[in-house]
Amino acid sequence: MDHAIPLPSSTDGDENRRALRKAVKMRAHLRDRGTTRFEIEVVDLSTTGFRAQTSFTLWPGTTVWLTLPGLAGLEAVVAWRDKYRYGCAFTKPLHPAVFDHIVALGDS
Repeated sequence: MDHAIPLPSSTDGDENRRALRKAVKMRAHLRDRGTTRFEIEVVDLSTTGFRAQTSFTLWPGTTVWLTLPGLAGLEAVVAWRDKYRYGCAFTKPLHPAVFDHIVALGDS
C-alpha cells in the first residue's frame, strides 16, 4: 500500500529547516580543502548549519571548515549560494552546549 507523506509548504520562500536558527553577527574564518583561509561574517546559526556572507566565491558541494574563536574547526558543506550569501550544513550537528556557546560569542 502506497502512503503519501505530505510535505510542509514554505510560505516565505525560505527552504524548510531541520533545526531552529538563531540570528548572530560574528566574524569567523572559513577554509576550503586547499589552504585558502578567509574571513566571513556568520549571520545565523543552527545546530545543523549556518548562513554567512563573504566576497570569496564558494560553490555548492564544497567542503569547508568554520573556525570560531576558541573552537576547533567545524566541518561543513556549502549547500547554496546567492551572490555573497552562503548556506552551509555541518557534517555533524552541533551539541546543544556548543551551539549555546557560539551564540553567546556572537552576543558579546
